[in-house]
Amino acid sequence: MRLINIGYGNMISDLRLVSVVAPDSAPVKRLIQEAREKGMLIDATYGRRTRSVIIMDSCHVILSAIQPETIASRHEAKMLIVEEDEDGER
Repeated sequence: MRLINIGYGNMISDLRLVSVVAPDSAPVKRLIQEAREKGMLIDATYGRRTRSVIIMDSCHVILSAIQPETIASRHEAKMLIVEEDEDGER
């Protein structure tokens, strides 16, 4: 299991990650509200503006204060390290 930093010391498992989206659209706002009502919302923004919404395979919805592109690049960097480890080149 590899962990991805989603800001302010918070980490998520890359194996459980389904998608990272921007919070601007109406469907995403509905998704956030539904998760809040079901108790499946995790707010990791520390009071800052929500810049990305992370959807996990457990139906948890996580709010983060960093850009979706940043989370994606961190995930991609982890994947490259794993590929190097598997090839034995590191």
